[in-house]
Amino acid sequence: MKEKVLIALVDFKEKTAWSIKELLYEMDELVKACDGEPVGHIICPAHPPSAATLIHKGKVEEVALLAETLGAKAVVASTELKGHQQRELEEAFKIKTIDRTQLILDIFARRATTLEGKLQVELAQLEYRLPRLAGHYDDLSRQGGGIGTMGPGETKLETDRRRIAARIDRIKKDLEDVTRSREVKRKKRENKRLPLISVVGYTNAGKSTLLNAMTGSHQVTKDGLFTTLDSLARQCVLPNKQKVVFSDTVGFIHDLPHRLIEAFKATLEEVQCADLLLHVVDLSNDNYTARKDAVDGVLKELGVLDKPTILVLNKLDALEEDCIIQDAKKRYQEMVVVSALTTAGLDALFYKIESELANLILTVHVLLPSNRMDLINLVHKEGDVISVEYTDNGILLAAHLPHHLAGKLIQAGQLIN
Repeated sequence: MKEKVLIALVDFKEKTAWSIKELLYEMDELVKACDGEPVGHIICPAHPPSAATLIHKGKVEEVALLAETLGAKAVVASTELKGHQQRELEEAFKIKTIDRTQLILDIFARRATTLEGKLQVELAQLEYRLPRLAGHYDDLSRQGGGIGTMGPGETKLETDRRRIAARIDRIKKDLEDVTRSREVKRKKRENKRLPLISVVGYTNAGKSTLLNAMTGSHQVTKDGLFTTLDSLARQCVLPNKQKVVFSDTVGFIHDLPHRLIEAFKATLEEVQCADLLLHVVDLSNDNYTARKDAVDGVLKELGVLDKPTILVLNKLDALEEDCIIQDAKKRYQEMVVVSALTTAGLDALFYKIESELANLILTVHVLLPSNRMDLINLVHKEGDVISVEYTDNGILLAAHLPHHLAGKLIQAGQLIN
């Protein structure tokens, strides 16, 4: 039997591209992804926010009454709560109270399948819980089911700061091993000179379906949030016979908890090392522009927003009006419209990929200052070195380089004709 959940949408009265309707829909989908049953919602103004409970006393009482009336077993706040705020609200509501971050962490815990994915989720959960231990042991040592309770911890683990800190250190070391292993695999791929194309986008934009359509693979797909957590790489031969590797990534969401970005850095390295990004956007969603901007925000945080990117507007099959496409073309001059489900538009996308890859690599001959070994190391990591010569005047380097890296070298040194 699904757990009945009341959603408390905290409204800070800030200007945003996200409507109340959109925010409530997304919270509904997050709850459903945790096998919960949304039974109602209530909008809670927090302007200014209350230090003790975030929302004010009258609204706290209103939420408690509504939760009791609806028979809710949990309240989920749409924004992250501080530890003491969560405790105060839970005491007032008399039922389990969690926030959006904990809800997303719960989904990740349910969806992670590989050892790497499980380690990344556990790290994020423990780092979320550690500052909330003080005075909150009873909540953290729950053994019951329901949303917000999935995760790695047993009572002893969750009530002992030192053991949690030690476990965090252990996980970080294990993830470093994963990173080294991934680096070895990446080097093998680079030795074969196979371009890496990373597929990114908002959660449920159709990334996995697109990857299946382009590579002929049969990765299981499902309509829902965060159905893909673990990075998936597939080799593909483009129509021009060029071999490439496509890599799927975890879907993004607006206000993605920073600790999740940190925890998934090992997986997201595929994005940072990619030669080309495919940014998949669900064109059938009314708020697709805000979702695109949210993904761009995460890409900026990862330092890859300036990478060569193809904007892929997906779900053409779900559009009811042609004017949506016309509006998109006015907004984004460089883009490809496809349907990953029906494969419509894939030929145009393949052609665009071939064109972008042809423009990515430059052959550069440059004289660098002797103290710029950091750039030499970067070239060895991301480029294809032809020759390196150390002279009295500096370092003579010849290499095949991606555009963004070639620009850095030309800026730092002297171009040799």
